[in-house]
Amino acid sequence: MQTTRPYALNRRNLLLAGAGLASATLPSMGSASPAWPSKPVRLIVPYPAGGVNDVVARMFGDALTPVLGQPVVVENKPGAGGTLGMAELAKSNDQHSFAFAAISPLTLNPYLMKVAYDPLNDIQAVASVMYAPVYVMATTAFKGKNMADVLAQAKTSKGVSVATSGYGTLAHIMVEQLIRATGGHFVHVPYKGGSQLITDAAGAQFDLLLANPYAPINALIEQGKLRVLATTGPQRMASFKHIPTLGELGFNKANQTSLFGFYAPKNTDMAVVQRFNTEVNRILLGKDMHQRLGKLDNIPTASTPEAFGTVIRKDYALNGMVIEQAGIKAQ
Repeated sequence: MQTTRPYALNRRNLLLAGAGLASATLPSMGSASPAWPSKPVRLIVPYPAGGVNDVVARMFGDALTPVLGQPVVVENKPGAGGTLGMAELAKSNDQHSFAFAAISPLTLNPYLMKVAYDPLNDIQAVASVMYAPVYVMATTAFKGKNMADVLAQAKTSKGVSVATSGYGTLAHIMVEQLIRATGGHFVHVPYKGGSQLITDAAGAQFDLLLANPYAPINALIEQGKLRVLATTGPQRMASFKHIPTLGELGFNKANQTSLFGFYAPKNTDMAVVQRFNTEVNRILLGKDMHQRLGKLDNIPTASTPEAFGTVIRKDYALNGMVIEQAGIKAQ
């Protein structure tokens, strides 16, 4: 359920850890061909344009272009909860294709739908970038003030409608965990992507929204069209110090965060993977990227490819147990 992260760092610790990571990966750069990259680097985003994955991928694409000496071209390949884009990555064979996404297409979706790749063997981890909390937000359709009011309404015949970005997403699993923890009547409203979800949130088409923070979400919060009732993660968010986490409220299994990073096809040379990892970590450790991610309420992480891969494998195993216990069926 994406509870384990390579690092969750404040500014000082991020710099200290990053220095070690960079020194660990720098020697491998010498083994990479001087010709790499010899053409534009393809960066697949397996989600629609405009969402948090797309926004952060383009931020890194712009930052990577000058240091790699070739354009980093972002390609949106949405569909099936990110699995179509990851399938596109898995079949690539040119040493110039990468993807940026949450880890759920590798650790969660394969349990819920048929995927055209082996999540642990066809795709390799390159670099962990950030984890994002999930905000439990009320639209103007919900008249309660806090999570206690949510739980009270969920006990009535009316229930509480909860929108997420799709079936089988982390937010969907969180809804299922809340149902099992409370016995409440939560009606899942799955969307396909972010733009319509944002439009309907602004129009109060459902009671609650579970989503990662990013610019359109933050704008609706500032406009008063969304109210944050709870957040997730090991601690309260700096921007919402008065808002409890789901863990504080007693919902530890639903207190999940989304981990995001870069991936490559399994046949990508390790020297290329190490070079990409090094450059991503350099950018991540820079003040500009650190601040830009912080403004989106995303927490920077840092890792070697090996450490990131270990987290993915552990999360895959954990999700299998959670899905079985929750009785969630594949579509």
